[in-house]
Amino acid sequence: MYGLPQAGRIANDYLHTFLEPAGYHPTEHTPGLWRHRTRPLAFSLVVDDFGVKYVNQDDVDYLLATLRQRYECKTDWEGTRYCGLTLAWDYEARTCDISMPGYVDHALTRCTHPTPPRPKHSPHTWLKPEYGAKVHFAPADDISPPLDAAGIKRIQDIVGVFLFYTCAVDSTMLPALGTISTQQAKPTTNTLTAITKFLNYAASNPDACVRYRTSGMHLHFESNASYLSEPKARSRYAGYHYLSEISDDPATSAAPNGAIHIPCQILKEVVSSAAEAELAGTFHNGKEACPIYVCLEELGHPQGPTPIITDNSTAVGIANDTVKRKRSNAMDMRFYWIRDRVHQGQFHIIWRKGALNRADYFTKHHPAAQRKAIRSSYLYDPQTSSTNYF
Repeated sequence: MYGLPQAGRIANDYLHTFLEPAGYHPTEHTPGLWRHRTRPLAFSLVVDDFGVKYVNQDDVDYLLATLRQRYECKTDWEGTRYCGLTLAWDYEARTCDISMPGYVDHALTRCTHPTPPRPKHSPHTWLKPEYGAKVHFAPADDISPPLDAAGIKRIQDIVGVFLFYTCAVDSTMLPALGTISTQQAKPTTNTLTAITKFLNYAASNPDACVRYRTSGMHLHFESNASYLSEPKARSRYAGYHYLSEISDDPATSAAPNGAIHIPCQILKEVVSSAAEAELAGTFHNGKEACPIYVCLEELGHPQGPTPIITDNSTAVGIANDTVKRKRSNAMDMRFYWIRDRVHQGQFHIIWRKGALNRADYFTKHHPAAQRKAIRSSYLYDPQTSSTNYF
């Protein structure tokens, strides 16, 4: 019975009693990840989708024989589909491309949104900064008319439909969708204008693709935050988590790769400085990285200290305990958490200038020309492979 948590619990308990006598057991810390006691095989289980990592054909045949004692199984030996994602493997070039063909077109049809007459290259309005101004004023409050119940439901449906797609594939939509989602409880006609601009961008860029190249399995991430960039004096943080080789010199840049996770959130609390926003971003990114770190170890990929790149020297100094500290209580908690993880050897925090920080893109809205130029730095685009990270 899909959708009922009780049914899921019953099915999970039954699976435990069925698979454990055959030598399979769930890992200690990562939900849905299973390993065999003696065979070099692991699999992730999401509802009824098995994603299997194996070395020997005999091992996967043993798993299939075990499952077929109780269940009907279909196999995809090419590994082209998993959890709604399409995977394209190139064993000569040693790459894997992840996409969701047709998802955006289906979503636009569901939303009854027409294709714009001209391509749109920005999912959200950009406010040009007033360079040199002595005072920077906050945006005016939204006093446009509120939407009716049908309009509210439509906004919420669109946010829900695109959330999975943006998290799984097209990360360039995350900042815009995040800003719109903060307004979905009480949307106005301005929110409707913003959602139309977002859908125009989606219609102009319907089939995003993330490319992963063969690499080491060591976790890296880059952290960034934008101070007071959202309404009500809020700040936004983002991260770019990826896998690559680890260098003997921690200051050496790792070879880039496709993102495995991109946190992009508005901080709930109001912070008092750019350094506090950056430290909060490092704290939240670190918390997001911990389960990935553990999952990689449980898959058999030992992890050393995770390199963290940030572009704020004060935050780096606080985390590495190299500057004098004077901080609020909230900043105090984040400081001790990050500093203790550094002392434990789990994180290694490095400063690098903002122009090289891949998380910066997700902390603010950008003009259309800049988005168009940098899109291929995060998504695979064979038409502009010369500027692509991968």
